[in-house]
Amino acid sequence: MATRFEGQVVLVTGGNSGLGLASAKAFADEGAEVVISGRDRAKLDAAVAEIGTKAIGIVADVSRVPDIAALMREIESRKGRIDVLFANAGIARFASIDSVTEADWDGLMGTNLKGLYFTVQQALPLMRRGGAIVLNASLAASKGVPNASVYSASKAATRSLGRSLGAELVDRGIRVNVVSPGPIDTPIFETFATGADEVAATKRQWSGDNPMKRFGTAGEVARAVLFLASTEASYITGIELAIDGGAASF
Repeated sequence: MATRFEGQVVLVTGGNSGLGLASAKAFADEGAEVVISGRDRAKLDAAVAEIGTKAIGIVADVSRVPDIAALMREIESRKGRIDVLFANAGIARFASIDSVTEADWDGLMGTNLKGLYFTVQQALPLMRRGGAIVLNASLAASKGVPNASVYSASKAATRSLGRSLGAELVDRGIRVNVVSPGPIDTPIFETFATGADEVAATKRQWSGDNPMKRFGTAGEVARAVLFLASTEASYITGIELAIDGGAASF
């Protein structure tokens, strides 16, 4: 078994399900002490039990900066530092521009952009040279997706932060990179459609449109996250790594 993260402290926001949970499990399998955050105590506890004894769960809503600050204080108290941050927490809501409300905008941007930005800011005092930050964006950052204007804008901003924060933190010895998943079979996909029949039909259509003719898995994204967080990527910063079956390229 690989032990690339033995003795390291890894924080995965939104680590109680989907891509966050898959990545947290992969980090723990490779020796990391994993901290996951999320808004629901019961879901966090279930995820911690699934990850194993190397994990702890801390309740935090990243759309609230005081929650982020409290999360970092608890990590400092219990672990003393952060070696790797996977800023993964995010939500997906889809609507035509005609029906988007200010509350929709504020809710989505508050989690996907403000929450991500201040998570990085508040984590930095706990990070040291050699640390790594991975931001979770989306194929929607670079492709036009109908009824996803706000979501796509939040992910395009995440991609931009990967460049600008990478440039700002390089002198501190902290690398910042971005993963941009395409269609991945996780629970968040259910937000694209309503009802089992519509979900199944949408999955068939998206699979057919993908160059690889299938959805990706959470495990495939997790492997990309771990690569960018590891010393194997020691000369890589500021990039976007698409995990999308070729959808963004051809």
